[in-house]
Amino acid sequence: MSGPLWVVSFIGKDRPGLIRDILEEPAARLVNIVDMDQKMMQGILVMTVVADFSESRIEPEELEKWFSENRDRLGVEARFLPLEQYRTKRRSRKNLYVVTILARDRVGIIYDVAALAARKNINIERASVTARGDLISIEFTMDFADCSVESCKDDLKRECESLGLDVVVQELGRSQKEKRLIVFDMDMTIVDFEIINKLASFAGVDEEVRSITERAMNGEIDFQESLRQRVRLLKGMPVSTLEAIAGDLQLTPRCEELIHHLKEVGYKIALISGGFTYFTDVLKEQLGFDYAFANVLEIENGVLTGEVKGDIIDAEAKGRIIFKLAELERIRPENIVAVGDGANDCLMIKNAGLGVAFNAKAILKRASDGTISRDNLIGLLNVLGIADSVNDTR
Repeated sequence: MSGPLWVVSFIGKDRPGLIRDILEEPAARLVNIVDMDQKMMQGILVMTVVADFSESRIEPEELEKWFSENRDRLGVEARFLPLEQYRTKRRSRKNLYVVTILARDRVGIIYDVAALAARKNINIERASVTARGDLISIEFTMDFADCSVESCKDDLKRECESLGLDVVVQELGRSQKEKRLIVFDMDMTIVDFEIINKLASFAGVDEEVRSITERAMNGEIDFQESLRQRVRLLKGMPVSTLEAIAGDLQLTPRCEELIHHLKEVGYKIALISGGFTYFTDVLKEQLGFDYAFANVLEIENGVLTGEVKGDIIDAEAKGRIIFKLAELERIRPENIVAVGDGANDCLMIKNAGLGVAFNAKAILKRASDGTISRDNLIGLLNVLGIADSVNDTR
């Protein structure tokens, strides 16, 4: 004989009052609904309940027959399964993570991720899909209890990248912490190029500066020294050159839309850059950043002296600013999201509650909770769980 708990699944075309009509007969027969999951998919209601028949005035088989007889009137199909026969005996200890996949839509994405998880002995407990134009977002709740967490996270990120999928992995508890402030790096994150390389092209020192920049971004040389070396190569540059570049800052695709939506739902936005205030001040005014931190170029008689004024904002300083912003906003670091692209962003990423590597170097990918590629920046809304709260203004 089956136990008192049954899983009952319903599917039908949605309409006002449908859930009431489905539950009316079970309620009248004292069937207790102890668990329920209900979703709308393409205008179809999909609902599953766990029903307790221990004190009911009807047997499960009789209620199933009633739903069959009233199928056309209700407009739903119902299926009954005894829970005890299908319940899996898993360990009570779970280690749950929210895994968000972002990609251009194609056939087989969910299968690819499910196969990857199965190979790593990761159990998928829940999945939901959101589409925004041709960008698809799949949010999985996965149980890492049966695998080595750090190893599996690294493998998951690496193998998703090989499949052309962006992925962000957050421990469930941390993902549920309210996010209130987001910090961005500037160059190659908000601005779609390295500004110092653009300056170098005007000064005719492209190769020298690009080489130093690349080595610094990969963590091969100290950032402070690399910055001083590059700025010295710009000695004598007129301020008019800075003005020309500041007047034509090419933004990363859809970053304006992203920032608009973040502010629309109440986020504070900050810019933390190892670049220069001459440009962060322009972006702060143009895009509405609440905070901007960057290095100050020394200017005398209308030209660059080749020196940086004051303390340099390097990786350590970026990491400290996360704590400073938390104090200013009276929030905790776990309420902050950080987005960057290079080695100089590692501490900023680590100190925030959620760290995302954007179009990033390998060193930052390893330090981050996940990666977003250049074409998917707007997908940060999905990672934060607010994509459904904003209007698509494309």
